Amino acid sequence: MNFQKLRKIFLKIFKWTFICILIGFFSGSASAFFLVSLEFVTKFRIQHEWIVWLLPLGGLLVGFSYYYWGESVLKGNNLLLEEYENPHKIIPFKMAPLVLLGTLLTHLFGGSAGREGTAVQMGGAIADQFTKLFKLDNSERKILIILGISAGFASVFGTPLAGAIFALEVLYFSKINLKSIALSFIVAYSAYFTVEFWQVKHTHYSIPIVPEFNRTTLFYTIIIGILSGLAALLFSRNVHFWSSFFSKKIKFPPLRPFIGGIILAIAIAGFGFTEFSGLGVPIIVDSFSNASPWYVFLLKILFTGFTLGAGFKGGEVTPIFFVGATLGSTLSLIIPMPIALLAGLGFVAVFSGATHTPIACTIMGMELFGVQPGIFIAIACTIAYFSSGSVGIYKSQIVKGVKYKLYQKINFKSKKNKFQNF
Repeated sequence: MNFQKLRKIFLKIFKWTFICILIGFFSGSASAFFLVSLEFVTKFRIQHEWIVWLLPLGGLLVGFSYYYWGESVLKGNNLLLEEYENPHKIIPFKMAPLVLLGTLLTHLFGGSAGREGTAVQMGGAIADQFTKLFKLDNSERKILIILGISAGFASVFGTPLAGAIFALEVLYFSKINLKSIALSFIVAYSAYFTVEFWQVKHTHYSIPIVPEFNRTTLFYTIIIGILSGLAALLFSRNVHFWSSFFSKKIKFPPLRPFIGGIILAIAIAGFGFTEFSGLGVPIIVDSFSNASPWYVFLLKILFTGFTLGAGFKGGEVTPIFFVGATLGSTLSLIIPMPIALLAGLGFVAVFSGATHTPIACTIMGMELFGVQPGIFIAIACTIAYFSSGSVGIYKSQIVKGVKYKLYQKINFKSKKNKFQNF
């Protein structure tokens, strides 16, 4: 290999490492600002519970901001997935401030939503701006989208390994460039350490007692996986149902979160369902030590699906953690395993089923809870993945492989039986 070739290779490595550091820094800084702002508006809402009655006003602000300025970025995370599959147009930078503002308004006034969607969209929008700066082609632009997703996820949850793998796994069936794998890890750690640099803290969870792995605990873990997969299926279908419902029933988009906000305000403030506002982190933490009532996870599914379907902004993942942790916590009443372990398994397994990312969720579980319960986490995430149906929270995600073929066979047999009965 001559000197010129070595020089080209070195310059490419340097260029992409530099791009990763830049994306990691800017995305991590955006996530740090978002997390601090989110904590501020959440505390303000808790201290001033009357503000929930202004949720319709918040919905109107979110609705009009996207109607007049954000129509091109309305698809959110799905836009990132679509642009990766079929690169068409650089994602407008305005996606970042719009989703940031929309999410903060949603949480300030008491909507039930998450935060990963915001961080991922900010990361994707920031990353894609480097297309012009470095004169990248479509194949290289695909790498940027992966880097944006990885940086956003890793920085908002403080899980760099899971963030890197999530970005690759969520796009797995869209032909990943091998170069993307190493770069995804570099940008994830860059974003993670940026948040650490800004001294922004993440929520910590623990599973203090892990039982022996045997046939009995394996059986219970499989049960947890199946139920988590069904909860993920219910969550995904619920979000899509309300989104479709509001689109069909209310033709003027800004009115959707306004009317939805009226209903949510009455339910939350009028009927005392305040625990289903915002992220619900205190309830998630509590579920690791105290059994949750059986209906809590179902109500979180309902409130989150309604909030996001009405047009409010935020992510789905933290509410999914809420659903999974409280489901696992509830099951501790009938399953003889440590409550923290059951809550932790539900926490990651429902996420696995809803996003079709069992590997990333397994890694995330071990990053959050330690490696000791790793075998339980891996089994629960895999079972949930296969039992959650073929449609997840991201409509534009391509789902193929063994799971896709399995559900194709099930659907084919179902249609064949219907035809024969007819």
